[in-house]
Order: sequence, then structure tokens, then C-alpha cells
Amino acid sequence: EVALRIASNPGNKNYGILSVLMQAYYDVKYLFTLEPADFTPAPKIHSGVISCRIKKEEYFPKSSDFELRNVVKAAFNQRRKKISNALLPIAPKTIINQLPYMDLRAEQLSWQMFDEIALKIEGAKRLSVY
Repeated sequence: EVALRIASNPGNKNYGILSVLMQAYYDVKYLFTLEPADFTPAPKIHSGVISCRIKKEEYFPKSSDFELRNVVKAAFNQRRKKISNALLPIAPKTIINQLPYMDLRAEQLSWQMFDEIALKIEGAKRLSVY
């Protein structure tokens, strides 16, 4: 279950905070599933195997880790709401109105889209527009 969650893509019901944050820093691939009989003693669940290769630094998010986590958590804490409403606790409406993707829901955004939003919020804070 955790392996599926980490490797899930946008639009998938398993896609969430863990998916976004792992995929922002790692190239993640779901490799295969192991049956309970493959272990001794056999667990009551199937196990997923994933590959996580750290990305080159130039492919890391451009926003700070702090801001990216804030945006992703805020978006997924109100998963069924549009991003514009979910981000209200962390940014004023004047900033939110200028951000891209505000008509989408959290599970529709890639990590790159979250990074773009976080970077713009970060920029607004630096300019003291916030």
C-alpha cells in the first residue's frame, strides 16, 4: 500500500502528500509485488517493491523544502476542495488569485505544479506583498 502510494501519479486515488514529496526528489518506479508466501513467516499482506533514485540537484524543486511542504500539506488536507480554497490558510486571497492551477484539486497536480505554486508564494513573501 505504501509503495503504491509513493509511486502513484496525479489523478490516481492513491496519490497524496507522500507521492508528491517523494517524487519531487526521487525518480520513483513501482517494480513488482511480492506475495505473502514469499516470506517466512508469511504476512497477511502483499508487499510492493519500488526503486527510488535520487534526482540530480538541478532537477530538484526550485522552491524551499519548507514552502513546498506547506503548499502540499494544505492542498491535501482539504483534498476535495479546489486548490484556491485549500491554500487560504497559508496565503491571502490576493496572492492566491494570481497563482496558476487554482481551479484544480490537489490530486490533479504534479510535483512540478506544486513547486511552481510554492515558488510564487515564496516570492510574494520575499517582496512583502504577503
